[in-house]
Amino acid sequence: MLQLHSLLPRLLSPYCSVSHRYSRPMSAVSLQLSPDRCLFDAPLRLRASGLSPGQDVTLQTALTDEGGEIFSSLARYRAGSSGELDLTRSPALEGGSFTGKEPEGPLWAMEPRKPLRRLIKKNVQTPFQLRFSLHQAHGEPGTLLASAAQERSFMGEGVTRVPVREGRVRGSLFLPPGTGPFPGVIEIQGTGGGLIEYKSSLLASKGFATLALAYYNYEDLPKEMKDLRLEYFEEAVTYMLQHPQVKGPGIGLLGHSKGGDLVLSMSSFLKGITASAVVNGSVANVATALHYKDITLHPIAIDIKKLKHPKPGVADIREVLHNPLEEAHQKSLIPIGKADCKFLFVVGEDDRNWKSDFHAETACKLLEEQGKEKPELVYYAKAGHYIEPPYFPLCPASMHRLVGMPVVWGGEPNFHARAQADSWQKIQDFFHKHLNHQRILVNKL
Repeated sequence: MLQLHSLLPRLLSPYCSVSHRYSRPMSAVSLQLSPDRCLFDAPLRLRASGLSPGQDVTLQTALTDEGGEIFSSLARYRAGSSGELDLTRSPALEGGSFTGKEPEGPLWAMEPRKPLRRLIKKNVQTPFQLRFSLHQAHGEPGTLLASAAQERSFMGEGVTRVPVREGRVRGSLFLPPGTGPFPGVIEIQGTGGGLIEYKSSLLASKGFATLALAYYNYEDLPKEMKDLRLEYFEEAVTYMLQHPQVKGPGIGLLGHSKGGDLVLSMSSFLKGITASAVVNGSVANVATALHYKDITLHPIAIDIKKLKHPKPGVADIREVLHNPLEEAHQKSLIPIGKADCKFLFVVGEDDRNWKSDFHAETACKLLEEQGKEKPELVYYAKAGHYIEPPYFPLCPASMHRLVGMPVVWGGEPNFHARAQADSWQKIQDFFHKHLNHQRILVNKL
């Protein structure tokens, strides 16, 4: 694999100050991006013209996140007989961040300059600025031939963000353009805490009124994730069902990781839920006790002896959770058989956080044992834990807030990228089908 980090200062310096959409041509070569402003999950369409037939070139892609970290990728190409390069038709050659015909490869193959960093969008009201530069030759990139920039945003044209401080509920409601009402979705993230909005804002751009729900370490919510109460999440459901721009009679839920088991608990105990999508979730309650009225789901116990260290300072925690079907651990098992909604389970088969395949299959069996309709279950080979919207780069390892050290998340970049693109569309289709509304797409900014 090409050592990207050692090349960054040389590659970035010629164009790091570019603030306009396209740079002044430095030669007869030009880069064309279509469009120059789009949503983050839009396909990448990049072409170069003015090259010599068969000319070898290197494409550099980079962005700087809100913490100042640079994510970048390199791809090597050979121009066609007409001197043009079209990423939808031209395969990337050996020696770069990816190979083969991968039009979006420059995006999903980006890696951070520093290890153990995950790309997260904190402020969805500002776009990411993508920078592209085309260099002569392979190997040590040569003369800068052309550069271009693209804005990738998280809020489509007309989407509004409404801070939510209703009763105890804290979060942000994203509303599509128009008067509505729109099908409603509550989106719940994992154990990182705070308020993360990029999935909710993108879903609103597809026609859903989406509540990004915080549940700890945000504003006046508890600072630590401890002894959660389902009544808080019930209040969020009530807020959505009573909102004049949310279409009933029920809403959808979307949860990833810890957010996934919270979605299963909400679906099992609460009313007003029509469709629930779970991405790499657990059928057992995880990390802290969950209370609802006089019922308590205990956190599933862990076996620290099953902790592995694939490399110094980094843990593999896939095997540490006990089996919630065993009698000693059934007090953590979510009674999903009580749920009356539709389910979609998205599973990364290389999830190293826990056995997502086991948990999804167990949930399906428990539902079928109660005579419920068989859920939709989608497996993705060689996909890891953080299955995000399309073109987010794979995070192979990062700090785990609860474990207190870095852990591996699994996945191989190209397979993981395909899983993200496919599952993101399946999630939308699932909600469109079961929340029963006229499909509205917002594709422009």
